Amino acid sequence: MLNNSQPQQQKGGQDGSPRIYVAGHRGLVGSAIVRVLRAQGHTNIVTRTHAELELTDQAQVREFFRSERIDQVYLAAAKVGGIHANNTYPAEFIYDNMMVQANVVHEAWRAGVHKLLFLGSSCIYPRLAAQPIREEYLMNGILEPTNEPYAMAKIAGIKLCESYNRQYGTDYRSVMPTNLYGPGDNYHPENSHVIPALLRRFHEAHVGGAPEVVIWGSGKPMREFLYVDDMAAASVYVMNLPQEVYAANTDPMHSHINVGTGQDVTIAELARLVGETVGYRGRIVFDASKPDGTPRKLLDVSKLAALGWRASTPLHEGLRRAYEAFVAQQDEQAPDAAGVQDMPPGLIGRTPGVSARVAA
Repeated sequence: MLNNSQPQQQKGGQDGSPRIYVAGHRGLVGSAIVRVLRAQGHTNIVTRTHAELELTDQAQVREFFRSERIDQVYLAAAKVGGIHANNTYPAEFIYDNMMVQANVVHEAWRAGVHKLLFLGSSCIYPRLAAQPIREEYLMNGILEPTNEPYAMAKIAGIKLCESYNRQYGTDYRSVMPTNLYGPGDNYHPENSHVIPALLRRFHEAHVGGAPEVVIWGSGKPMREFLYVDDMAAASVYVMNLPQEVYAANTDPMHSHINVGTGQDVTIAELARLVGETVGYRGRIVFDASKPDGTPRKLLDVSKLAALGWRASTPLHEGLRRAYEAFVAQQDEQAPDAAGVQDMPPGLIGRTPGVSARVAA
């Protein structure tokens, strides 16, 4: 086994700029990281599609790092899905995510990559964690059963980075985002999260002239939402912190950092904001006979704030941008047009997709 315990010589371009690999560049977060890096003037950005590089295949990943001479890695690649997908394919969720993480981290180390940022999920925290959720609450309670395999894989990713840092002296960091939304999101009618699900439902109701949109639950649960370009900006910010600063504000065996807004809204408030964003004028009805899920889920972001970063996109502005991206995406997919013709107006808002995401 190689012993790459020391920082490696820069392998980037002739101008000294780092050669950066963004794993998962077509996903919600990965595509936003690419946007932020390009906006900052980075030109040596390396990406690969799933067809070009199978990250669960160690041999392929090893050859990629051997030939591409990468300086930095943003590990945003992951198998993700809603509650239904997590319940239906738990083996795939834990296996695929653990293999991707293990292969990328290990082969990056073998190739002498000293800097890596792993992107996790707030589902790593106990289901009944005290609010707001601090980083030290990790592994202090039982996880949400519906996505436990995915959460366990993400916890393993954090510990993988920490272990390589402790044994090999690498600089592998982890950030844990709250609920994300924005351009590049998944708007599938059954497998999307709460904001893309609501944007689609209200859009279909608006276009179809439905008199009401029914949301499962009382509307009282509170959730935190972060615009994805803010998440990308935070990721780049954390990656670029001096190593001594990052080390001084984290613990070697508790090194992840929460990323969020530090503010939450009720599902009822969110639904009304989405309705206003879309221009929907009908009624919004909350079916309190359906389950609400966890009453509140808010991350404590004081550590990142102390390091000098705060989110800058208000929810109403983020929703406007997200809706513009959704409409543009639907225009590209015409004549299907968001499947308006396929869903009777009376069913809008009643599918498990919306309620499941609200409860997530």
